[in-house]
Formats: sequence, C-alpha cells, structure tokens
Amino acid sequence: MNIFQQQHITQKIKAKAQELGFLYCGVSEATFLEEEAPRLERWLKANHQGEMRYMENHFDKRLDPRLLVDDAKSVVSLLYNYFPEERLPEGAEDLKISKYAYGTDYHFVIKDKLKTLMDYIQEEVGEVGGRAFVDSAPVMDKAWARRSGAGWIGKHSNLINKQNGSFFFIAELIIDLELEADGAVKDFCGTCTRCLDACPTGAIVEPYVVDGSKCISYFTIELKEAIPVEMKGKFDNWVFGCDVCQDVCPWNRFSKPHQEPLFNLHPDLPFFTNNDWEEITADVFNVIFKKSPIKRTKLEGLKRNIAFVKKWD
Repeated sequence: MNIFQQQHITQKIKAKAQELGFLYCGVSEATFLEEEAPRLERWLKANHQGEMRYMENHFDKRLDPRLLVDDAKSVVSLLYNYFPEERLPEGAEDLKISKYAYGTDYHFVIKDKLKTLMDYIQEEVGEVGGRAFVDSAPVMDKAWARRSGAGWIGKHSNLINKQNGSFFFIAELIIDLELEADGAVKDFCGTCTRCLDACPTGAIVEPYVVDGSKCISYFTIELKEAIPVEMKGKFDNWVFGCDVCQDVCPWNRFSKPHQEPLFNLHPDLPFFTNNDWEEITADVFNVIFKKSPIKRTKLEGLKRNIAFVKKWD
C-alpha cells in the first residue's frame, strides 16, 4: 500500500468512526512505548497499584502492542462520550455514583461498535488481522490516545481533549495494517492544580502521578476487603467511583451531552433517596443495575460503600 492509499483508507476509517458516534479517531504507529516504560516501572515499585495485582502482570505486553497482535502496525485510538445531559443530585448529603456508571456498561456498547469498525476495515481493505480493546487487556489506552493526538494526559492522569474535556471512554483497534499516523498534541494544563487541590483523599500525589491505592474509585470498586478506617469522612459520599478531579477541571466546561441512549440514567435512579440506597435489595439491584458497571462491585460491595459513608440517621 503506497502513502496515498494509506491516507485514503485512514480517512475512510476516521469517517466511519465518526458515523458510529465516536468523538475522535486517531492513529499511532504500533511501537514500543519507550517513554512510558520507566514511568510504569516507578509507579509499580511505589505500590500505587494497591491490591490491583493484575497491573503487575504482562509488563512487556503493556508496553508493546506487537506482543498482543502479531505483526501489529497501527493503533487506532477512539474516544466515546459519556457526559450526561441529566445528572443525579450531587449535594453535600447526596450519595453519588460516577457519571460513567449511569447507564449500560460501556464494554457492551463500545465493543459492538469496534466490531462494526473492524468489519468495515476488512470490507474496504481485505484480510486485516487485529483485536479490539475496551479497557479489557494490558493496553495503556491513555498513552496510545495521547500519541494519536486525541489529547494530553492531565495532572489527574486522565486524558483531556481540548474540544470535549475528559468525560469519555477510550478504546483501541490494534491492527496489522499500516495507516497514516497522527501526532501528539501539547499539554494545556499549564499552572492549574485544581485536580490536586480538590482530590478528597490526596490520591494525586504529584502532578501526573496518581496513587491508585488512595483513589476513591479504587476503594469503592477494586478493593474487595474492608475500606481502611483512616479514609472515614474523606469520600464526599461517593459510593461507586469518583468524578471530583474531572468535575473541577476547567477543560470540562467544553463537555457536551452524549448522544448514546444506552448511557442514559435508569428512570428510577433520579428518585432514589439515601434510604432507598441504604435499603436496596437484591431484586432492586438486579433490575436497576442489570447491565450497569455497578454490577462490578456486586450488591455486597455497594452496601459496604454506602455503610462506610453513612452520615444520616
């Protein structure tokens, strides 16, 4: 394939991604992540992964997509918006869940779209090998998205897109097709430290470094044991995930409501009181959160989180 053919098919893939509802589609060459290797090593040595032991696995695969897909040539990075038009109350007394968990689990929604995009590439080009990833394998999605020009990694370690903020999911196709690569964009965080200043548990230990073992999302989702007592009173009533560092980020003034019906709130959720949350039964949990990311923490985990932040009687 010559350079003009590469450019042509790259543009067609980007157009198809836009048609499928992706906010952004960019390409980077599938090579070893040289800059990220020492950072990942330092992060793991500092035990910032906490009980997320899976982060220690497949170190080499995390840094080299050619170990995940034979003869990989390109990483196609995609962003999918989840910023909601209707938001749950987030007052001082309200129990809160992360906005990404309002609707259907993003794995189901985005994987279908990635399959459609992969089928399209094969229809256009012919035999193309590759794999689709949605936060489901040892892929450093933020690093690849940054390389593809999707945005820069902010001081809270989330990817920020200049036009759309940071309330989006990141997904990839790693394929053995050579495409026209995009370039990275510059960091626009400047001197701002709002995310560091606002983090309730001090998990952002320095700009661009998050101690995962201190993050509210880690405690409420990943941690399977009891939440450490020293965190009592520091959760701002978050019972699944946490959006604080994104909510305070000035770039999220550019966030626009998503157009994905599957991400809309379950109609019963806006009417949930704190007592409804506290008294939630298995039947109610299974109906309201049937396909929700909240299923990850299971009913027992959700009840543990609610009990931990409980202030009302």
